[in-house]
Amino acid sequence: MNPKLIDAHTHIQFAAYKNDTDEIIKRSLEAGVWLVNVGTQQDTSKDAIALAEKYPAGVYATAGLHPIHTDKSFHDETELGDGMASFTSRGEAFDVEAYKKLALHPKVVAVGECGLDYYHLADSDSREKQKKAFVEQIELALAVKKPLMIHCREAFDDLLNTLRDNRHKLQTVPGIIHFFSGDIKYATKLLDMGFYFTFGGVITFAKDYNEIIKTVPLNRVMLETDAPYVTPAPYRGKRNEPAYIVEIAKKLGEIKGVGLEEVSHHTVENSRSIFGI
Repeated sequence: MNPKLIDAHTHIQFAAYKNDTDEIIKRSLEAGVWLVNVGTQQDTSKDAIALAEKYPAGVYATAGLHPIHTDKSFHDETELGDGMASFTSRGEAFDVEAYKKLALHPKVVAVGECGLDYYHLADSDSREKQKKAFVEQIELALAVKKPLMIHCREAFDDLLNTLRDNRHKLQTVPGIIHFFSGDIKYATKLLDMGFYFTFGGVITFAKDYNEIIKTVPLNRVMLETDAPYVTPAPYRGKRNEPAYIVEIAKKLGEIKGVGLEEVSHHTVENSRSIFGI
């Protein structure tokens, strides 16, 4: 059965769902929403793959090292739990062989989330570690022929410079800019490079992204919840989940001036195409 919508970036393997993971996934699938659980370090990548293996249809995974997890200082109980060693940000160095094994799994549809984050980690040592891990994941994506799932926060100049320096390592369709938070100048440059964009719950309660959404054509747009974060209206204050993505789809259609059916058609086709699902 074809999905009604696809949540291209979510994290149901995170600690926030440790008591009701299966209920959340079943509710999503019953609503016709497929989901891609995005890995952020080895632990959460492996957990995302385990969930994808558990469900034969509609649940996929990515494998990658988030820039914030290149540093030991970061800890988020929503993601990592109560401080147990297996859920602690370890200041990972990117292990190419370990991640290649994960990325080659048939239900892994992208490499990441990877990229640059100067909002959380801005000192020069952290920036260099982030850049190194990012380039290694660009190379891995090319090797396994899967798209990049890119996170960028307050680092768009360095992101563009890194992508340009490694342009020869990018695929024709290089990947997705998740939760795009740059301006139109950056969006245009990334569109020219072949990237797709995801938009999430923030568009339902803030107008900051309206012009960007109007600029990015529907054939380059995908939807995400980034659950458990950034819950859309009218569910603000609750933990986010993939079933809520319909509210994001409705709002995107309103901004674009098209109906829910058209948003569903384009975003599902875009997601299935880039992920090969």
